Amino acid sequence: MTFDPEQLGQPKQELAALLKELRKRAGLTGDRLARRCNMSQSKISRIENGKAQPTLLDLERILRAVVAPPEVIEEVIALARLANTEWQDLRSLRRKGLEKKQTELAALESSSTEFRFFLLSMITGLLSTPEYIRASLAYSPADVTKTIARKLERQEVLYDTTKRFTFILTEQAVRWPLLPPAAMALQIDRLASLTHLENVKLGVIPIAGYKPMAPMDTFTVYDNTLVSVENTTGVVILRDSRDIEMHLELFSTLERYALFGEEVRALLASWSAACRS
Repeated sequence: MTFDPEQLGQPKQELAALLKELRKRAGLTGDRLARRCNMSQSKISRIENGKAQPTLLDLERILRAVVAPPEVIEEVIALARLANTEWQDLRSLRRKGLEKKQTELAALESSSTEFRFFLLSMITGLLSTPEYIRASLAYSPADVTKTIARKLERQEVLYDTTKRFTFILTEQAVRWPLLPPAAMALQIDRLASLTHLENVKLGVIPIAGYKPMAPMDTFTVYDNTLVSVENTTGVVILRDSRDIEMHLELFSTLERYALFGEEVRALLASWSAACRS
């Protein structure tokens, strides 16, 4: 099954309809299927009506109960993966207002406890100075005043000690000259200052050295439940447990490449000094 952003809303309905059809083919009522799967009949009904998203365990129980053939199981699993994927294109986000995306992110940050950020080419808003945020939005044709304000408001979450943050930045993300040298020095200084927060772990992957794995995207893992992957044209939201596990493994590898603590502070200080010189 191919990935088509234009059709990402459809797999949820297709999955629900297919599961309902499989139950009927097996000659089972919703109540009998529920008993076989050790679920409530209301949950089976919500799944078949597309009102509840089944977990992989739910799917395994249902497919076993209806004795689905291997080719059908493969189709169901593929549909489930797409049903747990959401595409947010940048043009639509701009049209709706970028500040609305900031409100969505703030809600996600409020409901999550552990955050893992991998920043490939730019510094995220949570770590940015106002000047950096403004420069990162320079491409937008709309008024970004509210968006800048919301990004700065979101930074307060870093000081919530009930939450844990790990940021891994590449050297390119830190040093890309989005601002004039003096302003970039201030931005790098801000990164160094945030390494002192008790609940924030901030590391940088220097270009020097051997690193046999090359990441392709910027991504964020929220708890163990959701991954946000960014590219030039938009954001992909992944909720499938396999996709989340893959990104957690990738993050763990990247974390081993990074410098932390006094080592990263020394590196950041040298880059800040280079900007000032």
